[in-house]
Amino acid sequence: MDREQKMLLKELMEVQFALVEINLYLDTHPNDKRALRLHNDYSQRYHELRSLYEAKYGLLSFTGMSGCPWSYIYGPWPWEINFDI
Repeated sequence: MDREQKMLLKELMEVQFALVEINLYLDTHPNDKRALRLHNDYSQRYHELRSLYEAKYGLLSFTGMSGCPWSYIYGPWPWEINFDI
Protein backbone atom coordinates (compact mmCIF):
# COMPACT_ATOMS: atom_id res chain seq x y z
CA MET A 1 0.00 0.00 0.00
CA ASP A 2 1.64 3.25 -1.13
CA ARG A 3 1.54 6.62 0.63
CA GLU A 4 -1.16 8.09 -1.65
CA GLN A 5 -3.43 5.10 -1.09
CA LYS A 6 -2.98 5.31 2.69
CA MET A 7 -3.73 9.04 2.70
CA LEU A 8 -6.88 8.56 0.64
CA LEU A 9 -8.07 5.69 2.83
CA LYS A 10 -7.36 7.69 5.99
CA GLU A 11 -9.37 10.66 4.72
CA LEU A 12 -12.20 8.35 3.73
CA MET A 13 -12.24 6.83 7.22
CA GLU A 14 -12.21 10.29 8.84
CA VAL A 15 -15.16 11.45 6.74
CA GLN A 16 -17.04 8.23 7.48
CA PHE A 17 -16.45 8.72 11.23
CA ALA A 18 -17.75 12.29 11.02
CA LEU A 19 -20.86 11.06 9.20
CA VAL A 20 -21.62 8.55 11.95
CA GLU A 21 -21.22 11.20 14.65
CA ILE A 22 -23.35 13.77 12.83
CA ASN A 23 -25.98 11.12 12.21
CA LEU A 24 -26.11 10.31 15.93
CA TYR A 25 -26.51 14.01 16.70
CA LEU A 26 -29.29 14.34 14.14
CA ASP A 27 -31.14 11.46 15.81
CA THR A 28 -31.79 13.78 18.76
CA HIS A 29 -31.71 17.12 16.91
CA PRO A 30 -33.53 16.44 13.62
CA ASN A 31 -34.36 20.10 13.01
CA ASP A 32 -30.81 21.42 13.27
CA LYS A 33 -30.32 22.83 9.77
CA ARG A 34 -26.60 23.46 10.24
CA ALA A 35 -26.01 19.84 11.25
CA LEU A 36 -28.11 18.57 8.37
CA ARG A 37 -26.13 20.74 5.93
CA LEU A 38 -22.90 19.42 7.45
CA HIS A 39 -24.16 15.84 7.11
CA ASN A 40 -25.03 16.40 3.45
CA ASP A 41 -21.60 17.93 2.75
CA TYR A 42 -19.79 15.05 4.42
CA SER A 43 -22.02 12.52 2.68
CA GLN A 44 -21.19 13.99 -0.71
CA ARG A 45 -17.48 14.04 0.14
CA TYR A 46 -17.65 10.42 1.33
CA HIS A 47 -19.18 9.25 -1.95
CA GLU A 48 -16.59 11.21 -3.95
CA LEU A 49 -13.69 9.75 -1.96
CA ARG A 50 -15.07 6.22 -2.09
CA SER A 51 -15.58 6.40 -5.85
CA LEU A 52 -12.07 7.76 -6.31
CA TYR A 53 -10.53 5.12 -4.05
CA GLU A 54 -12.38 2.23 -5.68
CA ALA A 55 -11.54 3.46 -9.18
CA LYS A 56 -7.81 3.60 -8.32
CA TYR A 57 -7.37 0.74 -5.86
CA GLY A 58 -10.36 -1.59 -6.08
CA LEU A 59 -13.38 -2.30 -3.95
CA LEU A 60 -13.52 -1.51 -0.26
CA SER A 61 -16.24 -4.05 0.52
CA PHE A 62 -18.39 -6.72 -1.03
CA THR A 63 -21.14 -4.19 -1.80
CA GLY A 64 -19.24 -2.50 -4.63
CA MET A 65 -19.76 -3.21 -8.31
CA SER A 66 -17.04 -5.12 -10.10
CA GLY A 67 -16.48 -8.08 -12.39
CA CYS A 68 -14.89 -9.82 -9.41
CA PRO A 69 -16.89 -8.79 -6.34
CA TRP A 70 -14.37 -10.35 -3.96
CA SER A 71 -11.32 -8.43 -5.17
CA TYR A 72 -11.27 -6.36 -1.96
CA ILE A 73 -9.86 -9.38 -0.10
CA TYR A 74 -6.50 -9.08 -1.87
CA GLY A 75 -5.55 -5.80 -0.18
CA PRO A 76 -4.36 -5.54 3.39
CA TRP A 77 -6.98 -5.87 6.10
CA PRO A 78 -7.60 -2.71 8.14
CA TRP A 79 -5.60 -4.00 11.11
CA GLU A 80 -2.66 -4.74 8.83
CA ILE A 81 -2.28 -1.14 7.63
CA ASN A 82 0.36 1.03 9.25
CA PHE A 83 -0.97 4.60 8.91
CA ASP A 84 2.31 6.22 9.94
CA ILE A 85 2.78 8.33 6.84
